Amino acid sequence: MLCFLGVKFMRLISFDPYRSMGIPGVEYIKPELFFAEQAKIEKADWVLFPEYWQVNALSYALKKRIFPSLSTYHLGHNKIEMTRAIQAVMPNNFPQTLIRPAKEEVWQEAKNLLGLPIIAKEVRSSCGRGIELLENISQYRSYISNREIAYLQEYLPLDRDLRVVVVGKEVLLSYWRINPGHLLHNVAQGGEISFEDIPQDVVELVLQLAQKLNINHAGFDVGILDGQPYIWEFNVMFGNQGLLQQKVNVAEKIYQYLCPFDFDDPNLPDPLLPQAS
Repeated sequence: MLCFLGVKFMRLISFDPYRSMGIPGVEYIKPELFFAEQAKIEKADWVLFPEYWQVNALSYALKKRIFPSLSTYHLGHNKIEMTRAIQAVMPNNFPQTLIRPAKEEVWQEAKNLLGLPIIAKEVRSSCGRGIELLENISQYRSYISNREIAYLQEYLPLDRDLRVVVVGKEVLLSYWRINPGHLLHNVAQGGEISFEDIPQDVVELVLQLAQKLNINHAGFDVGILDGQPYIWEFNVMFGNQGLLQQKVNVAEKIYQYLCPFDFDDPNLPDPLLPQAS
């Protein structure tokens, strides 16, 4: 850690100039220069927004603290890992979901468990991409034709969902994404943003989940049906349109979250362990 006129500055390395824009003292390194710049990386107090292929080397080999957290990267990497973690912590707040090999005989099991229609998703996708509504076996056959895993979920008839943005240990912003008459509510798919009548109990539930899983940079998507919230996924690299509309300074919040650590303290927690709430 550097010191100038009595003020401490963290050595921060970022592999994403867009996500780290506005954070004081950040030096950007192109991801492909990871090994060429390893000496510089090893001196950093924090490494910000690495690409997924860098995460294990940074955390396990170089013992670097990364932001977002290791849990955020690993659980957010695909919907299967994410689903099983959320189900383990809050099983009553996750839609009925079936994860099976992409075989034709799974269709009958899916119909019996989930009813019709069925939501089918890509294991790795965002912005509403890769989501289909299945109503018959012909559509299911088309869905599994180029896949190894079938990710199938009960259909919730909603005209909106709630996006809850968590950074560090707090919720920065919550807003509705409204798209009546459409399957998808994502802003990228035409959803409109509303900041009115945000259910604070649901926001608190999401924050509890984030803290239990040590997720510190994510946009959570929540559907609410008959008063029951269903947290069906989170996006690590979430969109910023709602944040821009409300003039939320994400860079400032990230820096405030990273700052409290005293890197001269020999009792500093192991970087691979979840931080205390």
